[in-house]
Amino acid sequence: MNIVLYRPTIFQLRQKSLTRGILLSLGAFAASMRLAGFPHIENLHGSHWQILALLAAGWGMGETGRCLRGKWSLYHAGVLILLYSDLMIMTLIVVMVAYP
Repeated sequence: MNIVLYRPTIFQLRQKSLTRGILLSLGAFAASMRLAGFPHIENLHGSHWQILALLAAGWGMGETGRCLRGKWSLYHAGVLILLYSDLMIMTLIVVMVAYP
């Protein structure tokens, strides 16, 4: 008797997954905010550990970019909007790293 366990595509790294890209980018942004000391606005500072969050956001942007299709459609437009939001997340992380 064989038991087949379902494994979602989010855990299959060879498969395209828009969810994985979004979760990587948002998780990197949340981690970067915590590393910068976010809840206490008077204690904001840059941390060199935020570079790891920047790499994770870049990986998330790459995963989102893999989901683009060759033909134009509303799905393609939605993925482009997500790519722009990933770019804004990466920009915010760079600004927080450079913040004194």
